[in-house]
Amino acid sequence: MTSTLSRPAPAGDVVRDAVLPRRRTRIFALPEARWAAAALVLFLIALPLYLLGAPAWAWGPLFALTYATGGWEPGWAGLQALREKTLDVDLLMVVAALGAAAIGQVLDGALLIVIFATSGALEAIATARTADSVRGLLDLAPTTATRLLDDGAEESVPSSELKVGDTILVRPGERVGADGRVLDGASEIDQATITGEPLPVAKETGDEVFAGTLNGTGALRVKVERDPSDSVIARIVAMVEEASETKAPTQLFIEKVEQRYSLGMVAATIALFALPLLFGAALQPTLLRAMTFMIVASPCAVVLATMPPLLSAIANAGRHGVLVKSAVVMEQLGRIDAVALDKTGTLTEGTPRVTDIRPLAASGLSERELLRLAAAAEHPSEHPLARAVVDAARARDLDVPVVADFTSAPGSGVTATVDGKAVAVGSPVRLLNGRQHPAAAVAAALEDEGRTAVLVEVEGTPVGVLGIADRLREEAATTVSALTALTGAAPVLVTGDNPRAAASLAEEVGITDVCAGLLPQDKVTAVQELEQAGRRVLVVGDGVNDAPALAAAHTGIAMGRAGSDLALETADAVVVRDELGTIPTVVALSRQARRLVVQNLVIAGTFITGLVIWDLAGTLPLPLGVAGHEGSTVIVGLNGLRLLADAAWRRARTGNGQ
Repeated sequence: MTSTLSRPAPAGDVVRDAVLPRRRTRIFALPEARWAAAALVLFLIALPLYLLGAPAWAWGPLFALTYATGGWEPGWAGLQALREKTLDVDLLMVVAALGAAAIGQVLDGALLIVIFATSGALEAIATARTADSVRGLLDLAPTTATRLLDDGAEESVPSSELKVGDTILVRPGERVGADGRVLDGASEIDQATITGEPLPVAKETGDEVFAGTLNGTGALRVKVERDPSDSVIARIVAMVEEASETKAPTQLFIEKVEQRYSLGMVAATIALFALPLLFGAALQPTLLRAMTFMIVASPCAVVLATMPPLLSAIANAGRHGVLVKSAVVMEQLGRIDAVALDKTGTLTEGTPRVTDIRPLAASGLSERELLRLAAAAEHPSEHPLARAVVDAARARDLDVPVVADFTSAPGSGVTATVDGKAVAVGSPVRLLNGRQHPAAAVAAALEDEGRTAVLVEVEGTPVGVLGIADRLREEAATTVSALTALTGAAPVLVTGDNPRAAASLAEEVGITDVCAGLLPQDKVTAVQELEQAGRRVLVVGDGVNDAPALAAAHTGIAMGRAGSDLALETADAVVVRDELGTIPTVVALSRQARRLVVQNLVIAGTFITGLVIWDLAGTLPLPLGVAGHEGSTVIVGLNGLRLLADAAWRRARTGNGQ
């Protein structure tokens, strides 16, 4: 179908800056926060009335409402757990608060409810921040798309209503409405929203495109291949939401112990109440001591010790472009002591540069003259390879002349008139079109060395070939150094490239252990050998040909180059922006989270032990027991939330030597 299309101004730079926008759920959008705030306000209104000796009718209803607003949700959750034969700490706290009120300690019970509700709100905020970190990606997908009907007509429909098999039209400057494959047309797609690639990627018939990416100057007809709910962006969001629902091994262990501990604590509370009564103790002080014991011995702070730090770390990492799939993975990342890195797409960034300039002897051109002609013809083009040629000319201070009659054919190359001569620059296969010429051998030799060959013709005659190669990431060497410092051993390079190219790159970044020429199964063997030696291996790859190694490793991180099923499903974490330097940072952040978990467990254990001993050996006032117990819970919760701050990411980045 042919359409007359207007050409909007380029918007690639604007979109690129929009990757992973910072969106925050409003605190009071969370029901836990609203109920906690209501309980706190009611408590603060009732408190002065109670302390100033106002009549009970003035403060009594306010305290009752405090108990209701702050306690109904955990109480109901506790009753539901009880129906499943599980004793929930939330229910114990509500019972303790009601017990305090029953013996006249209304203020103390209300204080317990308020602080307990606040602790629950803090945990809910940490969970919400985790989802916020990447839910903003959904905003990048367009709300509508142009669907092509069988009779050639067009209709605008919500993107969510697209179905697999539909054909959509993507005009220049529009966002792609769904994951699919190009049926017709050629253009360049800015995939920064998905892969973090700094340059648009050429797309033509048969190539895959992703929802939310920005189309360039050409029109595309795209066949929808994934339901909108299963698009790359949607799956990323689903992954992180699932991560907030997973539990780390430490948390699972705590919850397993919690049940037995809680039953033992209830039994001890009953004994502490019943035994003194058998020996003639007074009812009220005995009940008060038992209720105080149940409050201070409850493992609330212990239960809250693990998940807030890990969820906060997941949220912070997601905000900085690293999607960690679960709390289990976040905990595992801090334990790695060996790293295996892929070469292509991992240590290299996908930004091409000119590495070889090969003028043909018959042309009579020098290297500078050949590059000048190629750069002049490529200058108006926005193709990544064209930019590489122009950048190479500028780096050599060449005078690039103005051209005329410029035309571009995506996938083939460009033609232009330079100094009165017709110059073509593009694919050797397309330009030679089966002709036998010495240029074909030069191009083949460059390609054998891992280069992309670009042929230059003048008036239809080949005059030279340029070799263009992937660029080593600027942060590759510092990342290798940081990972070495974190694990105590230099990373291993595992690649399918030829040994000569692998050794050259390894020397550049400071890697001494190189495994080259590996097939995917060979990479798995290399990882298994490291693990059999007792190492916990982190594998970093592009998530496609490295998938078996990613799956075999202790932990796998995929660079989000294509957002493919393998990249998102096989790896334990995905670097959406393709920023290699974030990998040692997220490992250091994981170690911070694990240290906070230990700190929290020490804080919680110290408070519980101290308060229990005080209550059993002396007389612990109920208000002080409530303040100590719930205060420790709040301290533990806030300590875990520290990792939400950007300062935590900066500390992790600075701490690993970057």
